[in-house]
Amino acid sequence: MLAPVTDSPEPAETEEDVCRQVLRILGVVGDKWSILVVGHLRDRTLRFGELHRAVTGISQRMLTLTLRHLERDGLVTRTVHASVPPRVEYALTELGSTLLAAATALGDWATAHRTEIGANRRRYDHAHPPRARA
Repeated sequence: MLAPVTDSPEPAETEEDVCRQVLRILGVVGDKWSILVVGHLRDRTLRFGELHRAVTGISQRMLTLTLRHLERDGLVTRTVHASVPPRVEYALTELGSTLLAAATALGDWATAHRTEIGANRRRYDHAHPPRARA
């Protein structure tokens, strides 16, 4: 027998619940590959091969996993067109488009500070040889 439907509210989320959810979301949208994929989908729908060529250094497997995570979170849509071979296209959803400002700002920041950070890394690596690093 089914339990009766009630109008009782859901239990309140604890701060720990919220933190856990936010960390899971940031684990996907804060990933370098996700940021790059979202950036490339900014202007238009792309096929898998186009995305693979556009996102320098990503393997096919990592691109597949990244797209699945983004699709699961509702940030990207996957459309399969009936053709031989099947044509699969990816596009940002309305929710995915809201991530563009943050992704673009992060990319712009990295671009603007790449030289300074590179110099800092070289200085650190020189001062802390591999044996000294933990």
